[in-house]
Amino acid sequence: MTSWLRKKCSITLRSVLVILTASAVASYHSVEKRCASPFVSTCGECLSRGPECAWCFQKRFLDGAHVSERCDSAAQLLLKGCAEEFIENPRVKVEVNTTLSSSQVAPRDISIQLRPGSEASFIVEVKQLERYPVDLYYLVDVSASMQDNLDRLKTVGATLSHRMREHSSDFRVGFGSFVDKPVSPYIDVHPSKIVNPCSDYEVHCRPAHGFIHVLPVTENMTDFKHVIQQQRISGNMDTPEGGFDAMLQAAVCQKDIGWRPEAKHLLLVMTDQPSHLALDSKLAGIVMPNDGRCHLVDNTYSQSANMEHPTVGQLAEKLLENNIYSIFAVDQMQYKWYEDLVDFLPGTYLGKLLPKASNLTNLVVDAYKKLLSDVGVEVGIEDSEAHRFWVNVSPICPNGSSVARNGKCSNVQPKQTVFFNITVGMHSCPAEDLQKGQEVLVVVKPVGFNESVTVRVQQACGCSCGEAGLCHEDPEPTICIPVPGASPAAERRVMDSCREESSGLVCSGRGACVCGACVCDDSNLGTIYGRFCEKDDFSCPYDRGVVCGGRGQCVSGECLCQLGWTGENCGCPASTESCLSADGSVCSGKGKCVCGKCVCNDPRYSGAFCEKCPTCSNSCQSHWSCVACHLSKGFGRDDEQQCNKSCTSLVAYVDDITELIRGKYCLYHSRDQCFFRFHMELATHGPQLHISRHAECMSSQRYFKTFLSVFLLTVVLGLGILAVVRLLLWNKDWSRRVKDSEQYEDNNKNSAYAPTANEKTITYRRDRLPELPMEMHVHVPKMPLNDIWP
Repeated sequence: MTSWLRKKCSITLRSVLVILTASAVASYHSVEKRCASPFVSTCGECLSRGPECAWCFQKRFLDGAHVSERCDSAAQLLLKGCAEEFIENPRVKVEVNTTLSSSQVAPRDISIQLRPGSEASFIVEVKQLERYPVDLYYLVDVSASMQDNLDRLKTVGATLSHRMREHSSDFRVGFGSFVDKPVSPYIDVHPSKIVNPCSDYEVHCRPAHGFIHVLPVTENMTDFKHVIQQQRISGNMDTPEGGFDAMLQAAVCQKDIGWRPEAKHLLLVMTDQPSHLALDSKLAGIVMPNDGRCHLVDNTYSQSANMEHPTVGQLAEKLLENNIYSIFAVDQMQYKWYEDLVDFLPGTYLGKLLPKASNLTNLVVDAYKKLLSDVGVEVGIEDSEAHRFWVNVSPICPNGSSVARNGKCSNVQPKQTVFFNITVGMHSCPAEDLQKGQEVLVVVKPVGFNESVTVRVQQACGCSCGEAGLCHEDPEPTICIPVPGASPAAERRVMDSCREESSGLVCSGRGACVCGACVCDDSNLGTIYGRFCEKDDFSCPYDRGVVCGGRGQCVSGECLCQLGWTGENCGCPASTESCLSADGSVCSGKGKCVCGKCVCNDPRYSGAFCEKCPTCSNSCQSHWSCVACHLSKGFGRDDEQQCNKSCTSLVAYVDDITELIRGKYCLYHSRDQCFFRFHMELATHGPQLHISRHAECMSSQRYFKTFLSVFLLTVVLGLGILAVVRLLLWNKDWSRRVKDSEQYEDNNKNSAYAPTANEKTITYRRDRLPELPMEMHVHVPKMPLNDIWP
């Protein structure tokens, strides 16, 4: 590893340690703030503050401290001196009952234990099988506008039955009809209109009705075709129909409809109008809420004129409870209304019904395949307890399928298994006291399946506090009856019982002596406790402004560090991971890891991992003493072993040192004007030296010849350099003189006033009279530069 990479890794590791330290400090303060409160006085209050909080019911725990000090995290209570067997800390438990077998949903029964603020997770498996039995129930709107669709249904039954047998091992069909509530203002209540709503059009119609169950599910298609041919239309006054009323009765009246427990239940709703919603029936003076029960009398919904329409949530609950898939085959004009409704009804498919129901067969087959390939679950909790719990469902879809937006898997093939990771959490305990063994039931229901998972939630909202059941929630009463006329000696003995011999102060000066026992003072800095109030949790070294760096507990003035931390203020990591060098050794084997940093054993070493040493193994001089030992002992085998014990490097002797390629060549000068060559190579286990057996010596005569040769060579080179320099200067002056001569020759001025290259003219002028000036010219010859000086 290069030095810059090692430095970068070291910086990164330190950054990670700083982040982890800050995270640990933040987590510690969060738990401490949540659990530690002066207002906590009972074990139940302590446990209700969060899943991290625990209660210590040890008898003499933190003598003199407030009872709220018994509430803290389990780790902090252990550091404070509470024995583990005296800590009340209910754990989250998940127990699976594997005795119940199932072919589609597993497991079938789960028990979990929760406490306020905690959560538990478990996995539910849902497996799709091949060729389920199928029960299809036609629920048809027989209002006058559905005449064409009803006529088409008379001929499509056999075709649909044939197509569905390709996907089902046993296909059966049933039939029922609906219009609306037979009360005003939904229908005309004139006696003639009640009997025949279509009398104005000279058409004989059947009376309006909320829901009539006509044919239970059967495999006899002849009966189905005969029933369809007997159907007649009806009529009402307003646009919406009573579809939700009819759907709820078809779902809950299982025996009347003939739903088989082992079959897939398909409820096909054919209509061209929206449905009435809850509270719409108040227009007719109906105020009784729908009770969600079966009310078929002679196959007719008997409470249609007495109960309100069901709510969407109530209808969804009953469809899910009775394992029913809903298929809405609606007119294109009403498609948008039902599209907004589908998301609220689990296991629902919406399709557009073309004129005269020409696409009904394909619509039902496509809906069945789509509903079967979508696998999802719904989780139900008792209504009275639902506000205290929360649930999260995460599907894990098999290969080839995808996660839909509503938490289900799409495109699941037969024999594939879908896993659901379900998390149940509890916000709080019930307001009233829990009875022993009281449970909350949570039901996990796969949509459209006849199997479910029962989750029994046990609530840990009380404290057992061991076999004795003593939680020590209230301070133990002290019976102190003053004795009249007590002597000063007796009073002194009482005060002495509150005085520690080492300090000599009553309750260490931080409390009051009450009946021979110390009651410690309250402090804003922390908790004062102990028999003589001699202990506290704040008189410890600080790190980054936090007692014990937030990584330990202050007990009696000393930091008890958490696992993985050491030092006076718990500021040093116990791990040596930050000191590991590139080869995996601690401080390159040349130092110790102290508080997460390398401290080198040898002052010659430096660097973050003691990996640098400029004067160590790469210096020839550092091995001279070792070479001298071998030279003084000779080159025998025994002498080699003797010197190797005193040298830090391993030494070997060679005849021809030039054969060694890798490493560094060095010289060692002996006292007899000779030198030995040795070769240094850094091996994995340390430096390796190879010393040549043959010395190289130089005589005095050879030294003189060498000196004379070097001197003469230096003189000759100096003279040659001076000659070259002089020649260059002469050439430069000659070129300048020639250039000046050519310049004067080309001048157009009068030659009388232009001096030649070898003379100059000096003019003297005297203006004695303005009209008679006097001038004198003197010509002075100049010596050429190339003339030789006499």
